[in-house]
Amino acid sequence: MKDGYIKQSDRKKILLLTDDIRVHSGVAQIGREIVVNTSHRYNWVQLAGSVKHPDKGKIADVSSETNKEIGIEDAYTKLYPTDGYGTPDILREVIKLEKPDAIFLITDPRYFQWVFNMEEEIRTSIPIAYLNIWDDMPAPQYNEEFYESCDALFGISKQTVAINKIVLGNKADDKVIKYVPHGLDTKKFFPLKEKTKDYLDFRSQFTRGEEKDFILFFNSRNIRRKSIPDALAAWKLFIDDLTEENKKKALFILHTEPGSEHGTDLPAVIEYLMGPEDNTVVISQQKLHYTQMNYLYNMADAVILISAAEGWGLSLTESLLTSTPFIANVTGGMQDQMRFIDHDGNWYTNSKEIPSNHNGTFTKHGEWVLPVYPKALGMVGSMVTPYIWDSRCDFKDAYQNIKTLYSMSPEERLKRGESGRKWAIGDEAGFTAEKMANTFADGMEELFTTWKPRKNFVFLQDDEFKPRQLQHKLIY
Repeated sequence: MKDGYIKQSDRKKILLLTDDIRVHSGVAQIGREIVVNTSHRYNWVQLAGSVKHPDKGKIADVSSETNKEIGIEDAYTKLYPTDGYGTPDILREVIKLEKPDAIFLITDPRYFQWVFNMEEEIRTSIPIAYLNIWDDMPAPQYNEEFYESCDALFGISKQTVAINKIVLGNKADDKVIKYVPHGLDTKKFFPLKEKTKDYLDFRSQFTRGEEKDFILFFNSRNIRRKSIPDALAAWKLFIDDLTEENKKKALFILHTEPGSEHGTDLPAVIEYLMGPEDNTVVISQQKLHYTQMNYLYNMADAVILISAAEGWGLSLTESLLTSTPFIANVTGGMQDQMRFIDHDGNWYTNSKEIPSNHNGTFTKHGEWVLPVYPKALGMVGSMVTPYIWDSRCDFKDAYQNIKTLYSMSPEERLKRGESGRKWAIGDEAGFTAEKMANTFADGMEELFTTWKPRKNFVFLQDDEFKPRQLQHKLIY
C-alpha cells in the first residue's frame, strides 16, 4: 500500500478546474500527474475543460484507470467535461452533487475570473487553491484581485512565489504560499540504456538513415514568446561554421506547428535563413506517444529553449529527466532548472530584492545548462496583461553555446546531462511527478488545517473589471 494511503470514505475531496487531464496540453499533464499521484490521499473531481469539448455534458469515471496507474483499488476520479472551464451554473451544480472540500485551479487566472466573482458564495464553505503557472517581471499588480481571492497560492517557480508575495504585500500573511515546481513521470522520460530496433527505426525517420554527429532539439508551441526564429538564426550561424561534410551530420529537429497565427511561418523562416535546399532542419508536427517523445530527447545531443518569457519550460524538465544538456534563456521558471548558486553556495531563491536572475547577479550554475542571458528588455502587453518584460536574448550568444556543446565529446555531453538528471530527481529539486504531488499535498494539508471560512467581504463585480485606461486621470 502506498505511503500516506487513506481509505476513500475518509479522504478530502478536491474539485479541479483546468484542461481535461486526458488531453496533451502542459497544464493537463501537470494536473493529471497531481491527480494520479495523490489519489491515495484525496478523492478527485474535475470540471474537465476544452475549447469545444466533444464529451460535453457526459460524466466520465476514470477511477479504474487511476487505480491501475497508482496501484490502489479505491480511487475516486470523476470528470465533468465542459466547454471552456465551465460556467457559474455548472460549478454550482457540481459543488452541489460532489460536495468538495476545496477547489483547485490551474492556468492563467484570467480564465477563472468568473470563479473569483463567485468567491462570496464559494469561500464561505470551500477554500480556493491556485497553482500559479505564469508570472514574470515586473510584478503584475493587475493580478492582485485574483490572488487575493485565493486561500492558497502555489507557485511553480521560486520567482513566481516571490512575485506572489510582492503583489500581495501584507495580504499574503493569511494565505498558504508554497513552492510547488513542476514534476514529470520518470517512467515516461528517462535515458535509454539500450538502443532498440523501435528506437533506431524512429530515429531513422528523422535522419533519413544518414549518420548524424549532432542533433539539436526544440519541443514547444509555435508562439511568439518562444523565439523560435532566434533559435533558427543561431543554428544558421552554427551551420555556416561547418564544413560541407560536417553540415550533413548536423540536424535541428523542431517538434512544433509549422505555422501558427500566434507565432510564425517556420518553413518561410527556414527557407530565408538556410536556403530552399536546406537539409539541416526538420519540423515534426505529428502528435506523438510519450514513448516516442522520450526517443526524441534521447536522440538529441542538446535541447534549446530561448523563450523571451517562460513560466516554467516543461521541455527543459523533460530534457533533465532524459540526461540531455540544454541551452536556455535566463528568464522565468527556467532559472530554477539551471540551479543558479547564491553567494552562500545555496540553490538561489528569489526575493523581493532580487526577484529574477536575468541580470546575471549569480553566475554559477549546473553543468547541464549553457545559459543565455537576456540582452534586451522590452515592455510588451495586452488589454488583459497590461505589462510584462520581453526578456529577449541575443541569438549570437545562443550560437556560441551551440558551438560549445558541439565541440564537446559525446561522453562529456552525457556526463553533464547525467549530473542534471541526478539533481532533478533528487530531494533538492524534486522535479518528479511523485515529489510534485507530495509537495502539493503538504500545501493542501496546511490549507485544510489553517483555513477559516470567510463570512463578510466584497469582491469586484463583473462590470467592474474594466481596462484602467477608462479611469486613468491622464485620459481626457
